[in-house]
Amino acid sequence: MGCLFAVLAIITPRFVLFFLWLLSDYLNVAFSSGWLGLLGWLFLPTTTIAYAIAQNEFTTASGGIRASGIVVIVFGVAIDLGLLGGSGRGVMRRD
Repeated sequence: MGCLFAVLAIITPRFVLFFLWLLSDYLNVAFSSGWLGLLGWLFLPTTTIAYAIAQNEFTTASGGIRASGIVVIVFGVAIDLGLLGGSGRGVMRRD
């Protein structure tokens, strides 16, 4: 059951990014280049979603990101790092 949860946690953000790209203009507004979205899909998908949310919803009049947008991005980074680094701690407990 734990492996199923891990696989779903890794795959779900990538499905969300794919459907955002396919069905809306949300990612095109956030990223000036498609390569950044593709790299985000490969390496840090939750952070990519968080950046797109921050860029579309929490911007100032001059184009910068407000503090609440930075909080969303930091939350996305924490989730990505938790998904990547969480398995190493579980191995240490088994011994």
